[in-house]
Amino acid sequence: MTSPRHPRDILFAGEKPLPALPVVDHYAGAEKFIRKALILQQEMGPLFDITADCEDGAPAGEESRHATMVAELIASPDNRWGRVGARIHDITHPHWQRDLDILVGHAARRPAFITLPKVRSAQDAATQIAALRRIEAETDGNHHRALPVHVLIETHGALHEVWQIAALPGVESLDFGLMDFVSAHHGAIPGAAMKSPGQFEHPLIARAKTKIAAAALANGIVPAHNVTTELNAPDIVAHDARRARLEFGYLRMWSIHPSQIAPIIAAMQPDFTEVEDASAILLAAQQASWGPIRHRGQLHDRASYRYYWTLLARAHATGMNIDADALACFFTAGDAVPS
Repeated sequence: MTSPRHPRDILFAGEKPLPALPVVDHYAGAEKFIRKALILQQEMGPLFDITADCEDGAPAGEESRHATMVAELIASPDNRWGRVGARIHDITHPHWQRDLDILVGHAARRPAFITLPKVRSAQDAATQIAALRRIEAETDGNHHRALPVHVLIETHGALHEVWQIAALPGVESLDFGLMDFVSAHHGAIPGAAMKSPGQFEHPLIARAKTKIAAAALANGIVPAHNVTTELNAPDIVAHDARRARLEFGYLRMWSIHPSQIAPIIAAMQPDFTEVEDASAILLAAQQASWGPIRHRGQLHDRASYRYYWTLLARAHATGMNIDADALACFFTAGDAVPS
């Protein structure tokens, strides 16, 4: 249990704080890849989420079997940290509601989140969220919290209504689907824009990334960056993650191969010197009942405290070493993400 003087309680009164999510969302479709990801997650701790893919990962005609397999893995002891979500089929596919029935209505343990792909509008997302809430209520009433929803922005319509989608109740993350978004332009955007440096420099792609991140952050949800298709080049993966974080404000990024996880985490970590300053400033601020303080000759108040708290939380979520006093004061022992 956190102290009533915890920065999240004091500094964000009346405002929706960002969800405390790991900085990597690792996608796996086939059972063997999901199991390998679970083993790695057990070893590393909850420094990354796993999204079990019931959309592209499900063979045609075997959607129910695949969703049942995912539900069983989510409910298994191998899901040690409870940080496994699932992507269902899109709203035009006849199996999307059955996906929810299996994953939510009949699962012994629920997914950490549900990801909605290829929504064409805020109404599409709202329709699927309503179905999710209905299934939750039919299963156990109000005994469990409503599952968070992650929404993929990869169509023209979704980008056009991204602010409305970000404002929907229950949405926790907006994820950019780069490749489908490029394909939706019917060749008007060259294939080079699916990889670096084009994905950061083509005006239409940069506009989409900026708009998604702005809508997410303004609505208190997490923007998640698209994948890097390079599977054997950790330097490229790290460079993409760093650009996504520093230039576009993304706080999370997809991984599609285990080798990409560590480079993304490292690239998303804040500067160690700033983390040290954040610990010292927040501890002093708490002692001052969150009034103004002086640190290294500079004045700090609640405006800077908010910045340093989000920075410290991100450092914790990426597994960085944090001052022992700050760790004990602001985080729950044993957690690898902010409590």
